[in-house]
Order: sequence, then C-alpha cells, then structure tokens
Amino acid sequence: MLLAYLLFLAETATIVVASLLFLAWSPWGRKRGKGPSLQIIDLGQRLEERAVQLLRQRLPKKQAKALCKQRQKARQQRDKEDQQGCLYVIDFKGDLRASAVETLRQEIDVLLAARQEKDQVCVRLESGGGMVNTYGLAAAQLLRLREAGMKLTVLVDSVAASGGYMMAAVAEHIVASPFALVGSIGVIAQVPNFHRWLQEHNVDFEQFTAGKYKRTVTLFGENTDAGRNKLREELGEIHAQFRDLIGRYRPQLDVETVATGEAWLGERALELGLVDELATSDAWIQRAAETQKVLALQFSTRTGLAQRLGLKAQQVWDGIWTPPLA
Repeated sequence: MLLAYLLFLAETATIVVASLLFLAWSPWGRKRGKGPSLQIIDLGQRLEERAVQLLRQRLPKKQAKALCKQRQKARQQRDKEDQQGCLYVIDFKGDLRASAVETLRQEIDVLLAARQEKDQVCVRLESGGGMVNTYGLAAAQLLRLREAGMKLTVLVDSVAASGGYMMAAVAEHIVASPFALVGSIGVIAQVPNFHRWLQEHNVDFEQFTAGKYKRTVTLFGENTDAGRNKLREELGEIHAQFRDLIGRYRPQLDVETVATGEAWLGERALELGLVDELATSDAWIQRAAETQKVLALQFSTRTGLAQRLGLKAQQVWDGIWTPPLA
C-alpha cells in the first residue's frame, strides 16, 4: 500500500512539474512581471487627512473648519522648517529565504542616493529567521545605512528571531511591542533520511563527490558519524560568527546569556538588552510624525503566474529539506 501511495505521489509530482513547464513556456507563462515601481506615501499627511475627516464629522462646521486650518498650517510650518530631517519607513517581512532582500536592496539604493543631512530610516521588521547566507546579506544591506551616517531604527511588532534578530541587531535603536518575540540567537539544520526505507525496497542510491566534506549528510544515502560531526562543527562556526555580530553591534549585551537559541517576549527582551524601547510601530511612527516628515517607501513588482507557482513549489521544498538556519 505504501509503495502504491508513493507511486501515486510520483505521478502527481510529474503532472505538476509538466504543468509548470507548460506554463513557463506558454505565452502567458513567459510574460514577465512589470519592472519594480517605487511607491511613496506621506504617512503624516495621510494621518492628518483622516484626522481632519473625523473632526469634520464630530465638530460643528465652523469650529471644525477653524481647527483643521490651524492644524494644516502647523504641519506646513513643520515641513518647511525640516529641522529634524525626514524619517523614511521601509518594511521587511522575512520568509525562510529572506526573499525580500532584493526589494530591500533597491529601497536602500534609493535612500542613499537621496539622503539629506539628519535623514533617518526605520525598518518595520517581521521575521522568524531563515537561511544564514540570505539573512546575513539582509543585515549587510542595513549596515549600508549606518555606514552612510543615517540613523537606523528597527521596529518589531510580532517577531524578530534568529536571522530576523541578526538584521535587527545592526540597528542603533530597536523598538519592540510588549509581546513581540525577540532573540533566538542560534543555528539549526535538519534533514529527513530515507536510506533504510530504500534498503528495505532494494533501491540503491549512489552519490559521487570530490572533496572529503562535499556532502556531510544526505536525504537518501547512509549518514555517518563523521558526517554528522562535521555538520555540527559547521553549525558551531556559524553560531560563533552570529554571536560575534551581536557582540559587535550590541556591546551592552551579555552574549553568553542571550546566545542560547532562546527567544523572549518584549518586556523580558528589554531587561536583557536585546531591545531598547517598548512600543508598537504605529505608536512610534505617529509620535515621529508630530515633529518631522515621515515617508514610507515600497518597491512593488508584478510577477507572472509561472513565477508565483515556482515560488510556491520552492516553499514546499523548503519545508522538506532545511539547510542551516539562523
């Protein structure tokens, strides 16, 4: 029964792959998404417009008109003086592969090209972590802002764990909501192994490599103690680099205490020094909008059907085989 089920799965996978190939080569599948477009939203102005709309409904017409005119004049004066520079807001919602890093790179390119004195950047970050190399790249992209002299703040509403905290740690200021999950400074790798099942069904698996440690563990071959130990050694090296990064940009932290792979809620994270302030991103940005111009930036790209299906297939595969994750 199990063998019949596996054959059914193989047939299904073949049909899915054939369908994806057909879509990829069909006219509508080959159609590429439009190039990225930059959207800019004045968050302070949008908030003011909604407040004015509410005031016009709540207050007598004459009183509302006078108050709205007064508020508009005050905001125009603040924007004109521009004493604190502009606060730019960008978003990063991380998946296992940190696939949003490409958009992040483009946003940072624009920010650096347009930066003025006293301009600042805040990143609304939500990520439970993922692949070490891509999250390391995302953290390096954020470092470009600091190296250019732009103050960087990271806002965490729900989670900045593992690779997500790797990104947050390079900021000068980290703000988390009281119940945000923060930390998880650790590394993990896991992989299923079907070697014994293949042996039971007289199926040989052959793998050829050059280099003693080209492949330490495998899905279908027989894993050895030497291979497992080598993988543990590699994970230890990655963890050590992770700890070094945290210690470099958060020197006030007791790395030995926090680099255990544990994650903490916002209030405890504040006590440990993982974050610097407790607030929601909405409250923090609204306060900032009272004294300076706040612009939200976002690059958007329309993707084709084949691209979206390919992404879904990749997500399924990521759930089966997990490389070293931070």
